[in-house]
Amino acid sequence: MAYKGYAGKVLKVDLSTKTYEDFPWTDEDRERTLGGKIMAADIFYRHIRPGMKAYDEDNWLVATTGPISGCGCPSASRFNISTISPLTGIITSSNCGGNFGLSLKKAGYDALIITGKSDKPVHVQINDDKVEFKDASELWGLHMTPVQEKLPPKAGKMVIGPAGENKVLYACVFSGERAAGRGGVGAVFGDKNLKAVTADGSKPVEVHNKEKLRETNRKWVKQLRSHPLTGSQLPRLGTAGLVAPMQARRILATKNFAQGRFDDFEKISGEELTKNHLVKNSGCTTCVIQCTRRVKVDDKVVKGPELETLGLLGPNLLNSDMESIIRWNYELDELGMDTISVAGVLAFAMELNEKGIWKNPLEFGKIDNISEIFDDIAHRRGIGDILADGTKRMSQRFGGEDFAIQAKGMELSAYEPRGAVGQGLGYATSNRGGCHLNAGYLVVLEGLGLNIDPYTAFGKAAINIFFQNFMEAISAAGSCLFTSYTIIPSPALKNPSGLFAKVVNVGFVALGPVIGLMNRFPAIASLNLPIILYPYAIKHATGMKMNIGKMMKVGEYGYNLERYSNIILGQEAGADILPSRLTDEEQIPGNKKTKVPLDKMLKSYYRIRGWENGVPKKSKLKKLGLI
Repeated sequence: MAYKGYAGKVLKVDLSTKTYEDFPWTDEDRERTLGGKIMAADIFYRHIRPGMKAYDEDNWLVATTGPISGCGCPSASRFNISTISPLTGIITSSNCGGNFGLSLKKAGYDALIITGKSDKPVHVQINDDKVEFKDASELWGLHMTPVQEKLPPKAGKMVIGPAGENKVLYACVFSGERAAGRGGVGAVFGDKNLKAVTADGSKPVEVHNKEKLRETNRKWVKQLRSHPLTGSQLPRLGTAGLVAPMQARRILATKNFAQGRFDDFEKISGEELTKNHLVKNSGCTTCVIQCTRRVKVDDKVVKGPELETLGLLGPNLLNSDMESIIRWNYELDELGMDTISVAGVLAFAMELNEKGIWKNPLEFGKIDNISEIFDDIAHRRGIGDILADGTKRMSQRFGGEDFAIQAKGMELSAYEPRGAVGQGLGYATSNRGGCHLNAGYLVVLEGLGLNIDPYTAFGKAAINIFFQNFMEAISAAGSCLFTSYTIIPSPALKNPSGLFAKVVNVGFVALGPVIGLMNRFPAIASLNLPIILYPYAIKHATGMKMNIGKMMKVGEYGYNLERYSNIILGQEAGADILPSRLTDEEQIPGNKKTKVPLDKMLKSYYRIRGWENGVPKKSKLKKLGLI
């Protein structure tokens, strides 16, 4: 291996035979993928076959790290888990801020591949070059905290709770208090009878240029602490601080996305959480932002709810009780369930009930039975067995597809896209389904950071692709995506009504065609800028030549690779759709702008991507070396 920053090896574990071996990974592979979710997608692409399903014995779980993780870079402790999702039937990649990734690198591995299926509950324990398969029967049935308390205290951990054991389709994997939350990776763990994986080791991560990397990291820390979003808003209010601006801009999902505003939003806002419930801040390992809220549940100080949890278990259920959301967030974490998907499922069930389509005990604004319902879902009891299969399958069973708020089978996050149509395009084109991050997170430009026109379709496809590709590369490097906020110029945030902010907002949209050209020909951007520090960190950590254009190229490769893999798994052309509530119904009656002009944006999106109706053309695949 010529490059530093990497541990240098990939471990493959077979649960059926209780054996393990090294999986080949070369410098060429590292250059092509960097690491993280793109590395996982590349590994999967070599293995998948048409018709492969989530619960097939040879479905792989792939946990990957990034090259700047463990190198002292701020907010760079993330790791990724990819697999075939039982919720969507396609590739899901779930990012986590827990300590497992750092510990895996200390054990000498950049990635872990898990295949096969154990005949009984198992705990895979990795310690440097030694791998042991331990009986986990006594751990089976335990909630998230108790199971981790019984594992080696210094080791990095990946574990599941009852929801994963019972194969709830949106079950999570937890590392400490942090979740690999989306797409049901926990259910695949459960299907394989895999209760826990731990990793520990004593191998240091060597870097290419220690002094240059240290200098870059100092600049990076200073940048993150001085930026209005990462240095002020997120530490002060956490992601919950977005509730109020979402309300103001009509993008706060309310009553199963029927509306974009909630009258009692202040009761579930970041300001309310900070004033009356915050015990202290915390954050992921190596993070200088410290956006996590610490709150009390009974006599315990635990991780508080993030924006998605507040929005979707609050306004989207017509619930303004902060205490209930704090408690539910803790209960869902202990059971091991994705708060986004479970909230979407509840909202859909409530509307089905309200419309008389499916009579059930769930009602908008009614909160006294929700904790019991959560437990029923995790153990697949009663109606919990139906709710455990997700919104799309429920709509196929009962009807209501037009207000089943999901994309490709995955429930949408808390941003109502009729108030930010570029975010709607992102939801539809996201490879893993209704995800705001894989979508490109354009809502940050459409009102939550900048204020570009949230209703225009012009330029949105090009901007969306740029952010999708660049965020893929950021994630692959091992960095938290919140660090990308610093790309937004500080003056535009400090004085949002000033001349500079207006120029930036108009300029972003006006430059859509130029950005589209950069997307098609990343070499145009073969430069580095002092405010974008990722290429410098990657270069000094690894010795790899890196610039913005190369990061865009890596991101483009990863995004197309996941899409092509999904096609192999059976995703059909025309899958980039949203429920008709969002594309055909006006959020503000009489205002035609307040619906997502998806068809119009998709035409530009596909042209720039080199896709046809959501499928990469052969010319695109050849250009990327995929065929």
